[in-house]
Amino acid sequence: MIRHSIAALAVVLALTSLPAAAELKIGAVRSAEIADRAPQFKSMQNKLKTEFERRQNELEAEAKKLQDDARTFQKEADTLTAADRGAKEKSLTTRRIDLEQKGRQLQEDFGKRRQELFTQSMGSIKTVIDALAKERGLDLIIENPVFAKPELDLTAEVLKRLQTPAAPAK
Repeated sequence: MIRHSIAALAVVLALTSLPAAAELKIGAVRSAEIADRAPQFKSMQNKLKTEFERRQNELEAEAKKLQDDARTFQKEADTLTAADRGAKEKSLTTRRIDLEQKGRQLQEDFGKRRQELFTQSMGSIKTVIDALAKERGLDLIIENPVFAKPELDLTAEVLKRLQTPAAPAK
């Protein structure tokens, strides 16, 4: 008896919620396409390159110099006195440790800056998507649906708005 009551209640709830679901206005966006084509992401990549390319090049040059000095040391090690050999080994080791630290710091700084710029870009994109949803009276926007009818896909309109100068820039 209780099972039948629960089943009947479930059917009644399902039937009463169908009209509400039918009135739901839905849109969809493909985030991968937005990330590939949005000027905000291209700008972000250019900023990162500008900000970190010099440090990366300096680090690579320093690594090459260290590698060259290590090769030179290996060739000359037999001709050096024990004290000179020890001092050179210590110097090379210290430089290697410093270089590794600089590399870790560069990666950390790059990651932080990339996250900052990504957050700014996503803020701009979210603002455009929110405005579009409000204009069209949408109740829900689904990101990366497995399938969506072309008329529900807002990706092209989002990209168009992001490429206009009136698009919000944060």
